[in-house]
Amino acid sequence: MFKRVAKSKFALQTIAFLIGAYIRIVDWTARGNIIKKEHFDAALAEGKGAILVFWHGRMLLGATIRKVVDRRFFMLISLHRDGEMIARSVESFGVEFIRGSAANPKRPDADKGGASATAQMIAALQNGDVVGITPDGPRGPAETIQPGLIKLAQFSGAPIVPAGFSSSRGRRLKTWDRFLFSLPFSRCVYVAGPPIWVSPENDPEALESARRKVENALQSVTRQADELAGRKDVNEIEY
Repeated sequence: MFKRVAKSKFALQTIAFLIGAYIRIVDWTARGNIIKKEHFDAALAEGKGAILVFWHGRMLLGATIRKVVDRRFFMLISLHRDGEMIARSVESFGVEFIRGSAANPKRPDADKGGASATAQMIAALQNGDVVGITPDGPRGPAETIQPGLIKLAQFSGAPIVPAGFSSSRGRRLKTWDRFLFSLPFSRCVYVAGPPIWVSPENDPEALESARRKVENALQSVTRQADELAGRKDVNEIEY
């Protein structure tokens, strides 16, 4: 019976409401926030959109960055129920959504909406909008860039901007992504790293080199955000 209730529309709406309310509480009570987005602004000044990437484990604060972005802001979310719950949780922040997932190599025939999502993201980027992606989600492995992100940058011509989100108070959960559960009355930190462009040439070695470059940059900017937030547990699971 519990499983049936948990899958109900009412339960989905209730959980989404609670998550959205909690994010607002963290945002409203935040103190001494640090926002370093000059690299992000420089990327948008090029006249195209930008692909804003951050780790799945830091997505709690992702929606709140919308208030300092003056472009339409899309997030890629999965077609799974969890994706729908996330969408409902943060839609009131002004975030728009593109639904789709990377293909599962174990189920190549399963339609996850990947082709449609890619087309929508390319259209948004060519229109000068921002597309947010958690490149290690929704299945992991944690903090590992999947090739789909590099292909998107290659096809769209838009730069990838690595972003690190952190907070001075919070718990690292024992989930696959070591989710940072930020607490109210934190100092929240948002740091954007230099934009990275991917060559349009279809060279496997060059694409893999770009993937590693983005992965290293994202790890670096996340560490920087943790340091600015004053976190001591950068590599430690707390809870």
